Amino acid sequence: MSVLAISIATVALAEIGDKTQLLSLLLASRYRKPIPIILAILFATLLNHAIAAWLGVVVADYLTPDVLRWVLIVSFAVMAFWVLIPDKLDDDESVSNRGPFVASFIAFFIAEIGDKTQVATTVLGAQNSDALTTVVIGTTIGMLIANVPVVLLGKKAANALPLNIVRYATAVLFAVLAVATWWLR
Repeated sequence: MSVLAISIATVALAEIGDKTQLLSLLLASRYRKPIPIILAILFATLLNHAIAAWLGVVVADYLTPDVLRWVLIVSFAVMAFWVLIPDKLDDDESVSNRGPFVASFIAFFIAEIGDKTQVATTVLGAQNSDALTTVVIGTTIGMLIANVPVVLLGKKAANALPLNIVRYATAVLFAVLAVATWWLR
């Protein structure tokens, strides 16, 4: 599979039911202006994932190939279990009154810090340092695939997703990536 396809699929699946997807639903219901929200998600994700992928490359430069391989295996295995834990938006999380774009950008960027998809982007960046731009573009597309329908369709889209099935499929994907990383030397 290509780096782009893996990046898109990994983040799109990991994002289903994630707190940033719930944040997208909250922003859509609060502002009812999908274009500024979608643009904010795009730019916040590009910035956040560029930093995450770059961090993956920096960390990879300091590790021997064998240590990096085991870090990737463990990271993918941990992600396989992590995605099985449903996220929920904290009740006390509020959105700023700064308008739909600024509020969405800030909220989305902060919510993505330390998130599953950011960790996945860091791992993908470490694994594909020669294709860093492709990783960032792919993970951003994956984020948009998961969040744009939620913004556009609101609660109807969120309620239509079979979250348990998607979580299990995502867990299997990360487990396969862990095994493939272990298997391929």
